[in-house]
Amino acid sequence: MKYLLMIATDESKVLEVEGCSAWAREMTERGVLHEVTGLRPTSDATTVRVRAAEVLLSDGPFAETKDQIGGAALIECADLDEAIDIASRHPAAALGAIEVRPLMVQ
Repeated sequence: MKYLLMIATDESKVLEVEGCSAWAREMTERGVLHEVTGLRPTSDATTVRVRAAEVLLSDGPFAETKDQIGGAALIECADLDEAIDIASRHPAAALGAIEVRPLMVQ
């Protein structure tokens, strides 16, 4: 099953989490990591909404929280337990949070 790991940390404190490259290398060697990427800062984000057929844009994310999605990883593993184990090994899990979400389409 495929899962998306959404990596959230306080971007004002973390520019690059030490150990991410080693984690990516280990997961690639295990054959579970399909893709991993970091995101540019939330100051570069644009949020799009459509209300009453009008496109509304706002700068940045629409979240009132210090933790922002800063990266994502697409993994494929046997089950949720393995996905949780993989997420728990990511260095960012000690600084913020990693949401593990299964993909709808396989």
